[in-house]
Amino acid sequence: MIEPLSILLLGSGGREHALAWKLSQSPHCQALFAAPGNPGIASVATLVPGLDILDGTAVTAWAQAHGTGLVVIGPEAPLAAGVADALSAAGIPVFGPSAAASRLEASKAFTKALCDEAGIPTAAYARFDALGPALAYARAHPLPVVVKADGLAAGKGVTVAESHAEAEAALRALFEEDGAEVVIEAFLDGEEVSFFVLSDGASALPLIAVQDHKRVGEGDTGANTGGMGAYGPASVFSPELQARAMAEIVEPTLKAMAARGTPFAGVLFTGLMLTHTGPSLVEYNVRFGDPECQVLMALMESDLVEILHAAATGSLAGQCVGWKPGVAATVVIAARGYPGTPARGGLIGGLDPAQREGAIVFHAGTALHADGRLISTGGRVLAVTATGASVNAATATAYAAIEKISFADGFCRADIGWREIERETMSGERQK
Repeated sequence: MIEPLSILLLGSGGREHALAWKLSQSPHCQALFAAPGNPGIASVATLVPGLDILDGTAVTAWAQAHGTGLVVIGPEAPLAAGVADALSAAGIPVFGPSAAASRLEASKAFTKALCDEAGIPTAAYARFDALGPALAYARAHPLPVVVKADGLAAGKGVTVAESHAEAEAALRALFEEDGAEVVIEAFLDGEEVSFFVLSDGASALPLIAVQDHKRVGEGDTGANTGGMGAYGPASVFSPELQARAMAEIVEPTLKAMAARGTPFAGVLFTGLMLTHTGPSLVEYNVRFGDPECQVLMALMESDLVEILHAAATGSLAGQCVGWKPGVAATVVIAARGYPGTPARGGLIGGLDPAQREGAIVFHAGTALHADGRLISTGGRVLAVTATGASVNAATATAYAAIEKISFADGFCRADIGWREIERETMSGERQK
């Protein structure tokens, strides 16, 4: 049993609001602070808006000055910047991997090389640091072909090109950046799931798998985004597939990272394609996904502070996670123009009536205007999350809540969970 803790959460998005919402419910949470946070997080935490979350020295000094017993790092940028390293060096428990271990997300080429070394199933690939060779390779590659930025891209640096012209356009756009590097991959056919595993560097604790909706348009069409909605648990990820993913992908990765002297401690977000031969690694992220985190937090029965503290202090062995029955779904409301240049400053209202419909409204890109009214500040603005006995029931509650929200600049996909709803419908018909 751990003592009540003062907790500092880094980040300002929907993922962080979901984490703050769940952390604040723990009897082990004595005080919760968030930097920089957002108006939604302010309802459950004290905001620290002036703290630079990319500055490990500043974050460590703040944590020391305020007697912080656990720091939870939400987004990937502070991890890649080594904020967890600075906190660990000062003896402050931190949930989030070191900068070296964060290379699993920060460099796709690093992850691909590790897969080669450890025999982890993943798509065939080639890495390029110059436009000419990349164009030549892509033009000769069978379609579809996948073009990825080799670095942090907030979930949007991926193009699944259906034509060589589309692949060329994606490559030219990526190489406009000085020092750009790209990975070109073979396309993997199947359904994709986001499978989350906690690790303290030695032990691994699987959570559940969630299905995200990356494309901006209905039917999974249009440009890739950071995520337009999600639901879980994903029924396509059977216990047998989970066991294979742990044995063939997660455990070899953790073993290889430990052997390199860079053990991974935190949450490993395993993007998997469920192919006809089994799970294959699409990518790793080193933090909770957004909007998958909203689904996980809505379903988690266990105390989040306990398990994150265990991962941060090397005491994860023997821990388990309980889950509520049923499913959860989240629908993202984005600002007009997303994932390109989103409209900003639009007024938002109706959140209280929305939550009276039985949903939770997590803030992702919001701020308070000088006059106190809520406005949008980013591409993904709100994540409306609900639970139910089925995906159809959970999404129905979420969409009923969205009807109560006034946000003229906002839009959302109307088909979140569509594949699973089709499966539920077919299953119901078979049972008649």
